[in-house]
Amino acid sequence: MIDYLAAVPPDPAIAFDWAAFWAMWGIPIRIGIILLAAVLLRVILHFAIRRVVDQVVNGIKRKQNVDDTQALVASPLQAVRVVQRTRTLGSVLNNVVTVVISAVALVLVLGELDFDVVAIVGAASVVGAGLAFGAQNIVKDLLNGIFMVAEDQLGVGDVVDVGPATGVVEAVGIRVTQIRDVNGVLWFVRNGEILRVGNMSQGWSRVVIDLAVPSTTDVDEVQHALLQAATTMAATPKWGRAMIDRPEVWGLQSVVDEHVVIRIVAKTRSSERDNVDRELRSRLKKATDELGITLPSLSSVVLTGFDGASSVQGARPPQTVPTPHVRPPKGKRS
Repeated sequence: MIDYLAAVPPDPAIAFDWAAFWAMWGIPIRIGIILLAAVLLRVILHFAIRRVVDQVVNGIKRKQNVDDTQALVASPLQAVRVVQRTRTLGSVLNNVVTVVISAVALVLVLGELDFDVVAIVGAASVVGAGLAFGAQNIVKDLLNGIFMVAEDQLGVGDVVDVGPATGVVEAVGIRVTQIRDVNGVLWFVRNGEILRVGNMSQGWSRVVIDLAVPSTTDVDEVQHALLQAATTMAATPKWGRAMIDRPEVWGLQSVVDEHVVIRIVAKTRSSERDNVDRELRSRLKKATDELGITLPSLSSVVLTGFDGASSVQGARPPQTVPTPHVRPPKGKRS
């Protein structure tokens, strides 16, 4: 069979020179494909991270039977920590994905532009080593930020004291942590400058109130009245959820001039400490007014140092198991 199509010469008017077209536009097309792939990969990874974060948060909400994250405050504290840590890790992972994809795309684009990628990477390594030595603070910020999130030292929504600033954590970045204080000021604290973190949102907190009464007052009667007022507060449904243990009167804390100081404490949820503190002050004031006692001072105390370390367990003695005593049989010595 004769191949008539092969015998017919191509028409110069409709012939298209793909080699010339690709030689002219091949590099821009490949660069465009690389950039488009980088953008799509970033969108896909961000969507996957956001999906995982939402699944974790929504799963905890369904388990705790709540619709809003703020309602988790009344739920077990571990659930709140998981939600906060998941969202913080999601934010950090999004930043890491963006940086890595951008760096890889830049190297590929430079390779398409006929740059020596090996030489560029080698030079970048040398420059990176020099920058790492000259910009040690930036590297320190990055590493410290990653470790703080990985070790769950703080999370979005925590009330923390990091030294330079104290307030609510609004964002945890790779280099900077944003904290808004009680006056509404937003502090940008470098992660490398955070040498210690005092987290007031993990676990539980304690309200410590020192009450000074005249030394001529019946101390036992005052302690009974204060404990009764605090116990009545803890028995109410509103404050029973905020106070996770029975209030305690630790007794005489000190004797100052003509007054004696009685310490009363209450173990609370971290997020409810200030509210419990204010309400307990009010109830203690009413209890002392009923006894006709004039209070010289009513202050709240924050235990620190060895005093705080030795008072973590409160006034309760350690719970130990009694050692069983076995009576030896008759006629034998023990």
